[in-house]
Amino acid sequence: MAEPLKAMYNEDFLRLFGQKVYKVYSAFDTEGFISKVMDESWENLELKARMRRISQTLGEYLPARYEDALEVLFKIDEDCIGFPYLFFPDFIEVYGQEDKHWALSMKALERFTRRSSAEFAVRPFLLRDPERMMLQMLEWSKNPSEHVRRLASEGSRPRLPWGQALPMFKRDPSPIFPLLEQLKEDPSLYVRKSVANNLNDITKDHPSLVLDTARRWKGTHPDTDWIVRHACRSLIRKANPEILALFGYAESAVETPLVTSASLSIEPVELSIGEKCELRYELRTREGEPVRVRIEYGIDFVKSNGSASRKLFLLSDKTVPGGTRLNGTRNHSWANLTTRRHYPGEHKIALVVNGQEVANSVINLVGNDAPLEQFERLGL
Repeated sequence: MAEPLKAMYNEDFLRLFGQKVYKVYSAFDTEGFISKVMDESWENLELKARMRRISQTLGEYLPARYEDALEVLFKIDEDCIGFPYLFFPDFIEVYGQEDKHWALSMKALERFTRRSSAEFAVRPFLLRDPERMMLQMLEWSKNPSEHVRRLASEGSRPRLPWGQALPMFKRDPSPIFPLLEQLKEDPSLYVRKSVANNLNDITKDHPSLVLDTARRWKGTHPDTDWIVRHACRSLIRKANPEILALFGYAESAVETPLVTSASLSIEPVELSIGEKCELRYELRTREGEPVRVRIEYGIDFVKSNGSASRKLFLLSDKTVPGGTRLNGTRNHSWANLTTRRHYPGEHKIALVVNGQEVANSVINLVGNDAPLEQFERLGL
């Protein structure tokens, strides 16, 4: 089993970091810092809790004045690059939210995000004073650095994974759109991915706003077209009719069905948690003009309470001539994941084309005698 991500924060890491601090700040007590961080509760702390412990303790061992403490971090941040150093912007979140520190904290966030990412640290500032912070982020959206421009988009996502939700933007995402307009043709794919993910977040609460934006943006620039497509992925999976029409997916009607025949078979039809099954599908599209089809299989996963919830898995997405026969196979694993637990029972598996179920089958998933694997939780 892979080592949990939280294990990167260990004694060796902390000692190496302490040595970097000591070189520029001789009063730094490396051993005291390590001892205070790795107290008796350390082993039970998950990733973000460990990160927060480091940043909080760092404030106790750096100079007492916030300005002086940041000066120390500014002297070493070029040697502290990557995911493990997310506690640099977290330090700003913990110690830099007073109004008197605003300008310095913004400077620090802009600087530190180039080395790791400040997308989590900006969110408390947004929650405290959204108008002021969004003006700052609009400025960041025009910054020469792609890392800073991405911060403007990623930090304002209403539903950023691992981050605090922004309920005011779930209710009304309109303050976000000036940022996204600024970034919709950004030369950096790193930034464009963030813009698309931000819009995809917004689809969860305001699909019509994203649909309107997609209509306005589509066809204006190749890079923007990529954003639009990626931003609408959740709406496409939900088979939103307007979105499907926007991207040219063929419609199906009673008198002219898109799929004229279809079949789906599963082997084996009974298996244990942890095993795999093979799906075989075949379908034929209607005669006539070429059609764009999105072929998926959906599994109605049995939940712990006995209800079912469908998840879709993409098989193919392409344009084919009318009357085309399409077929294929796919192996599906029923192993437990950190993001999904499987439960015994009958599971319906459906073949779905452009949002419409065209064939289905059922498998019976049974438990096994092996103990359930214990997964490392990130605690985020």
